Amino acid sequence: MLEPQGKLMSGPPWRNVYGLTDDQISMLDMAEDNMEMMKLGLAEKILTAMLEDDPQCIPVLNVMAHFQGRYISDFEKAVEYYDRVLELEPDNAWARDERRRYLRYSTYD
Repeated sequence: MLEPQGKLMSGPPWRNVYGLTDDQISMLDMAEDNMEMMKLGLAEKILTAMLEDDPQCIPVLNVMAHFQGRYISDFEKAVEYYDRVLELEPDNAWARDERRRYLRYSTYD
């Protein structure tokens, strides 16, 4: 992949603090691309497979939660996935804020 100045890019344009493999990054990109193209079944299949391989992968859990809330409107499932993120990483502000947002739409008390 080339940057605008013609320099070769290596790795993602964001900091890989979770140590994702190139395959994980590629699969997350595919899942997100499919979500944007409304190929929701394929996106869910990719994310589910990734979670089967690594059920504690925080980036995948976050994307799955976003998928459940925004694309499927399953707010309870979104909250459950964000709960899993927060169990693993209690200081994750993104997951905490998104969980709070979807909790307002869910039937949880």
